[in-house]
Amino acid sequence: MTLHIATAAYPLDWHDSWDAYEAKVTGWVEAAVAEGAQLLVFPEYGAMELASLGGAEAARDLEAALQVVARYRPEMETLFIDLAFRHRVHILVPSGPVIENHTGADIRTNRATLVGPAGLIGHQDKAVMTRFEREDWQIGAGEGLQVFDTALGRIGITICYDSEFPLLARALCEKGAEILLVPSCTDTVAGYSRVRIGAQARALENQCVTVQSPTVGDVDWCPAVDTNRGAAGVFGPPDTGWPETGVLAEGGLDSPGWVHAQVDLDRVRQSRHDGGVLLFQHWPESADQAETVAIVRETAPQP
Repeated sequence: MTLHIATAAYPLDWHDSWDAYEAKVTGWVEAAVAEGAQLLVFPEYGAMELASLGGAEAARDLEAALQVVARYRPEMETLFIDLAFRHRVHILVPSGPVIENHTGADIRTNRATLVGPAGLIGHQDKAVMTRFEREDWQIGAGEGLQVFDTALGRIGITICYDSEFPLLARALCEKGAEILLVPSCTDTVAGYSRVRIGAQARALENQCVTVQSPTVGDVDWCPAVDTNRGAAGVFGPPDTGWPETGVLAEGGLDSPGWVHAQVDLDRVRQSRHDGGVLLFQHWPESADQAETVAIVRETAPQP
């Protein structure tokens, strides 16, 4: 099965009204669909541009911005569900903060939602939080991982920092994930590089496709996402039938727009079954060896 993936290097804009936001998002989706995209991927914290709808004072305040975005989230998801239905595509909705009440306490998570032509498919909350999320925003980890069994194939989501932890991707791929979506939001080239390296490493280890979608550009009106660096990319294992570099498609650094890739998911199955290397099959051997670590101390030289 050949799948056309479009991944966004997405700038965050100021919006004076909901209609302005809706017009922007609709234009982005229509542009990707016009090129034939079937799976559209938006970035981590792409929802933060909704903070502008609360006004300049709210957008400048970390807590107020979070509250505004969380308030608009249901409306945002409804918009993307409508766009997915209208264009018969699957979309990873821009992630953003969610506030839910559990046993009297407000629980905050960073949530990415997957929608398709038939409506809401499900969501994935970020599993491992960065220092900024933990220490400044008090956003916590979600509970558990999801694999989405869709008409396009089995899809997992590792949000930004999550892509840097191999066991998360491994668990998703052991449950059948063939595509890992990696929405990201990083404020330095070093941060972007960590996520990109993680995405490529996960594609190598699991012999699958990974898709990175970053926020890009400066946002001087919202300190939560004030600087954004990155490039959109689609990666596979550097193996037989794939590009030698493992890079299927990649945009320019900090260059807004869609990056497109045609992906044959039969290659994922072929690589896992009979690739030039068999990392996915041989993973348990590495786990077995890792359990036998011994400390060997240097012997002091004899006088």
